[in-house]
Amino acid sequence: MGQGRGWEGAVLKLMRAKDFVLTVTGAEDVTDDYRRVHFTDGGLLGAIGVHPTMWVRLWFDNAGKPHQRGYTLVDPDPAAGTFAVEFALHEGCASDWARGAKAGDTIEATVQGTGFQHPDPAPSHVFAIGDPASLPAINSLLGALGSAPATIWFEGSLDGLPCAADPALHEVREVPRKDDGDHLVRQVRTDLPAPLRATPDPYVWIACDARTTRALSSFVRKELHLPKQRMHALGYWRAS
Repeated sequence: MGQGRGWEGAVLKLMRAKDFVLTVTGAEDVTDDYRRVHFTDGGLLGAIGVHPTMWVRLWFDNAGKPHQRGYTLVDPDPAAGTFAVEFALHEGCASDWARGAKAGDTIEATVQGTGFQHPDPAPSHVFAIGDPASLPAINSLLGALGSAPATIWFEGSLDGLPCAADPALHEVREVPRKDDGDHLVRQVRTDLPAPLRATPDPYVWIACDARTTRALSSFVRKELHLPKQRMHALGYWRAS
């Protein structure tokens, strides 16, 4: 396993990434543009363990060339050796694979780079920024941080999507995607400074497209001067 994956596969091998073969057990459409695929884990959970926002790299065929993308595990069950992956559907080989996924299909997965450290001290308020691609990770984050109140800027619409936000504890602000993500950046730059400064132990979590994530991460670190241990930022996808 891992042969023919080009430089990405070679780098992951050098970094001692672990490979597994996942088997599809079923799939369902949550909405027209959001699909949940269920897997047996090929021993992954038993070998690696489980942590909040855990993700794996799945390998797809892209016109004869290997293509990898990261996806958050949904409802991982180490005892049963099962989990699901939720796909925000658009154009591309990963979405094409998910649309056609059926019981018995297999796909290779690599585990490398995933991790989660609980903020210390615990957050007095969580500020999360994401979109449909990172919604499973947002759900996992909210569960991991327990009773901390949260404000969530969500790029897009949550209509019909599986969101774990508790209205009594979490405020979700839907922001339409405009100007290749710049609209979200402007909204967060306007909204975030005052409440961030008003809470004693803030925690900022950013998972949007790579360009938007870089812009917001730079803003939080350089202009709001939030220490790096009080934030997490990861680009979940790249705009074509």
